Parts: sequence; structure tokens; C-alpha cells
Amino acid sequence: MSFDVTLARIAELQSVLAPPQARPAAAANANGAAFASALQGTMTAGPAASTSWNAGGTGAGQALLNAVRGEVGVTEQPPGSNDAPRIAKYRQATAGSGVGPWCAYFTSWAAREAGVPLGDAGQGFGRVDDVWAWAERSGKAIPAAGAQPQPGDLIVWDEYIGVVESVGADGRINTIEGNSSDSVARRGYGADGGGAIGYVRLG
Repeated sequence: MSFDVTLARIAELQSVLAPPQARPAAAANANGAAFASALQGTMTAGPAASTSWNAGGTGAGQALLNAVRGEVGVTEQPPGSNDAPRIAKYRQATAGSGVGPWCAYFTSWAAREAGVPLGDAGQGFGRVDDVWAWAERSGKAIPAAGAQPQPGDLIVWDEYIGVVESVGADGRINTIEGNSSDSVARRGYGADGGGAIGYVRLG
């Protein structure tokens, strides 16, 4: 995907996600300081939460974050069912997936919404192992050892996956994850990513 197409997609997503009222002029600050400040105020803090964060990342990563931030709070209905009307939408971003653990469905949906779908044919994946195998084949996988994740990277554990939302100055990694205690939720980890095996950078 070209840089111009990515920027157009980001602008489209921002127009859909923007509140109807006029935004303060500070929100348009070219260096993003106002946006960073607003985001910092909405993050949930863990016991060792960082007070600063990395606002970098790729254009594709930022588009992916725009997609997932609005999903925080989506829950299974009923709890423990791996299902809900919204979760069914995530499943539709994968080829042939049924009701079941949905963290990979969530990241497949988010990547598709961001214009950088997972898979050689954009088919998405229902299994974390398949996401990682594809990322390795396509040169998008970054092994955890010595890695410096960026906002919008996918963070991959053994059989679980999420999205890096921010990285603190102390290395703390904050995420948004699907199927985290039956919901889309924010989580925080130390610099080792809680034992992550690696990251997937989509753009």
C-alpha cells in the first residue's frame, strides 16, 4: 500500500471516529502533543505504569490503533461464550472461522479496517500460529529478543495476540487485546512484553 493511500485511509478513519462537535485547535497541533496528552489521560494505569509513551509507529500502525481504540469495552454476550454481535463482526474478517477464542479474529478485523489485512490474500487468521507463520514468511515478524516495539505493532505470545498501544520511556508496553477476560481490554506489561515471542509490523 502506498504512503498516499495509507494517509487517505487514516484521514477517512479519523473522519468517521471524530466526534460531531468542533475539535479544539490544540488537537490539530502538528507535533501531536495535544493528542498525546489526551490519550495519556484515557489510559488505564497498572502498578508500574509509565508516565510517558512513544507516540511513534508506522502509518499502518496508527490506522490500526484508530480501529481498536473504539472497541475497548466490547464484551462476550453471555460471558464465557466467545460470542456477541460485535465479536461476530471480528470473525467475519477471517476465512472459515467459527465461534471460538477470538484474539486473532480481533487483530485480523483491526488490520482489515486499517487497510493492511493479514494474510497473502487478505484472508485474516483465526489462529495465532497462522498469523506468526505468515509474518515470518512475509518479513513482517520481529523476534522479541532485542526488539523495540512500536505503537500499532501486533504483539504475539504463544497462542495469544494483541496490539501495542504505547511504549513507555521505561520500556513498559501497553496493549489493547481482544478476548482478554472475555472482552476487548487495555493491559500493561514490562519491557519483555510479558514473555512475548515477538511483534508483527504491518507497514
